Amino acid sequence: MDPLAFIRAHTALRPVPHAPAIRLHVADEATELWGRTEEELGEIGLPPPFWAFAWAGGQALAAYVLENPETVAGARVLDFASGSGLVAIAAAIAGAASIEASDLDPFALAAIGLNAAVNGVSDRIAAKGADLIGRDEGWDCVLAADIFYERDLAARVGDWLAALHARGARVLLGDPGRAYLPKERLENLATYEVPVTRALEDAEIKRTGVWRFRG
Repeated sequence: MDPLAFIRAHTALRPVPHAPAIRLHVADEATELWGRTEEELGEIGLPPPFWAFAWAGGQALAAYVLENPETVAGARVLDFASGSGLVAIAAAIAGAASIEASDLDPFALAAIGLNAAVNGVSDRIAAKGADLIGRDEGWDCVLAADIFYERDLAARVGDWLAALHARGARVLLGDPGRAYLPKERLENLATYEVPVTRALEDAEIKRTGVWRFRG
């Protein structure tokens, strides 16, 4: 299956509700696309289409970066678990020198490239399919949104990001209160009321924070 053809066939280009300067290819009918990908892509072992939605944490983090461009200006940035590429695109618009947008889903990697091109920033965004947890490639800034939804993954990612913070990287997290967000290790920088897809969330508006590690 051709990822680009699938994305174009099952999404529409829309402005991001909480960061309307950015447009993404997103699913109009969330449950229909989710079901379709489970049927068609699940057979070949691909994950659900997280790349087809502007999740609350990503919207908040993108808005924060656009409002505070000094966060990424001139920096080498990693957007971890990038999904649609939303946060990476915000970093590029805000003046980052280069951005690696990482994700393990090949459809997400295709979506990142497609969305970066639509927003005119593909020259500074490189989609990367490697598992980066535990690695340090010298990034100045690491951005991560909506990643603390599963216990074991949250523990691994939290320790890794805390170590990057401790060595001097600027690490920012976007999260709407997922179950395993390590709040005891974090301080809140900003809070947003973010419109989301009711079919996939428990509310139409999610109160969503942008966080950094303490110390």
